[in-house]
Amino acid sequence: MSVQVRNSVHVSGSGAATMVFSHGFGCDQTMWRFMAPAYRERFRVITYDLTGSGRSDLSAYDPERYGTLHGYADDLLEIVDAFATGPVILVGHSVSSMIGMLATIKAPERFAAQVMVAPSACYINDRRNDRAGEDYIGGFEREDIEELLETMDANYLGWSSSLAPAIMGAPERPDLREELTESFCRNDPTIARHFARVTFLSDHRPDLPLSTTPALILQCSDDLIAPMSAGDYLHRHLPRSVLHVIDNIGHCPHMSAPTASTRAIDAFLAELRH
Repeated sequence: MSVQVRNSVHVSGSGAATMVFSHGFGCDQTMWRFMAPAYRERFRVITYDLTGSGRSDLSAYDPERYGTLHGYADDLLEIVDAFATGPVILVGHSVSSMIGMLATIKAPERFAAQVMVAPSACYINDRRNDRAGEDYIGGFEREDIEELLETMDANYLGWSSSLAPAIMGAPERPDLREELTESFCRNDPTIARHFARVTFLSDHRPDLPLSTTPALILQCSDDLIAPMSAGDYLHRHLPRSVLHVIDNIGHCPHMSAPTASTRAIDAFLAELRH
């Protein structure tokens, strides 16, 4: 199976460098439509669906390969090798920010920069002191995550309908809340449940110091999934990182605050060129 078919890869635009957009849990590449077009005149733009999501080939989903985020990072590297030209800038939303970071660790020579949109290295609070000797607040207790996953296992559509609007936030944009709900509900429930477990139980704090690719952390001011403490932690432990806080309610600023997101990315890239 070709990489293009497996991940429904779409290439547009032109430029000496490539910008790759990777979506978050429950989403697909169409959710980059508010931002990706702004870069097509300057970059070769790649959008794709994570294996098991969107229009990807669901038959390619292997629970063992995708039992950790490393499987998705390997997919991303295959896409970069097949379609990217010149320096590569990764733009990853939510869990894809960690997928992208893992790719930069595996092949740092392929990447010029990474943009992390609403990222979290670990969703579970750790008050036993992490390796750096500090409490970590990821936003959820372990029991909260287990209950969330159990609810998802019992009633995926009901879980999606109740949680997706809260994840989107954007109280003034009911259309976006409805869109994310529909996106969640379109996913294969078995794959989505497995991906959710891999996502919400992951802990990539130990990997942060290993990624030396310049990084922009786009943090939302009010985010149910990735609180300010998660962004602050990333900034402290991720080398060569810049933290930019967007005034936004919700976990999807690339949809609910695309102009602010694009401006922050442009400023970050301009600084890199100096």
